[in-house]
Amino acid sequence: MKLQKIKKLEGTITVLTGLHIGAGNQEVRIGGTDQTVVKNPLTGEPYIPGSSIKGKVRSLLEMESGLLHHTGGKPFSLNMLNNGLNGDERARCEQILKLFGASGDMEQSGETPLGPSRASFSDCSLTDECRARIRDRMATFTEIKAENSIDRIKGVAVSPRFIERIPAGMEFNFSVSLKVFEGDQGLEDLLLKGLKLMTLDALGGNGSRGYGRVSIEFTNQELNEKFQQMQEF
Repeated sequence: MKLQKIKKLEGTITVLTGLHIGAGNQEVRIGGTDQTVVKNPLTGEPYIPGSSIKGKVRSLLEMESGLLHHTGGKPFSLNMLNNGLNGDERARCEQILKLFGASGDMEQSGETPLGPSRASFSDCSLTDECRARIRDRMATFTEIKAENSIDRIKGVAVSPRFIERIPAGMEFNFSVSLKVFEGDQGLEDLLLKGLKLMTLDALGGNGSRGYGRVSIEFTNQELNEKFQQMQEF
């Protein structure tokens, strides 16, 4: 297995609707925010973890593959690949495992080992332009949104909770590295498909409530045109 090159796909993620990727509260404060967003501990600025993008893109591609009935809802694994998949189903599973990696608890076998995961997602920090706009306007990096349940009989709001979000309009640097090994085919297109699906769905929590809509614009013009022209699924 020979590494031929490493491609870098870079661009900007723009938040279109409030985005919540939770930090996990260690304590509950009376009157405080119930769910905070993840932030850089040195600067206090919110960021988008690369792991959140990777997990969302992978889960959407696994759903799109039509193979989740083989896993019972669990992520694709080498065990799934080596037990009962043939033809097109095996090829689809193998491509996803090549792109995102497989658990190390089972030795890779077969004539063509999958090798290491090809895609490496970076954490997404605020762009310099976005950071400057916020500071010039003396604005805050996040917003607090109140959420309530509705009593169906009384018609009143109950159980209020306060969720921190990255507001619409915030822009983040996006970068993913793609290793290309000898014999690899179609993995960049698969990655772009997964990212397109993410822009059509949602990133982070509470997507069914309208949170987490994002757009992606790539720095490379040719790549960006290809991505923007991809058909909706």
